[in-house]
Amino acid sequence: MDRWRKSSYSGGSGNNGDCVEVAFARDSIAARDSKAPTAGALEVPPAAWSAFLSTVTPGDPATAGR
Repeated sequence: MDRWRKSSYSGGSGNNGDCVEVAFARDSIAARDSKAPTAGALEVPPAAWSAFLSTVTPGDPATAGR
């Protein structure tokens, strides 16, 4: 995996910087828990990652109330 990244919003009060980290490779995107980086990662193809993001994007009227 390439470099692991996490949101600039993580690290705020109350969560001690714990966040989901994401890494991008040519054929996959991986996500892991920053509290347990050696516990493994969920790796998915780019199309699945795009579908996931379109489902959880805030403010998207198509997914409001889910």
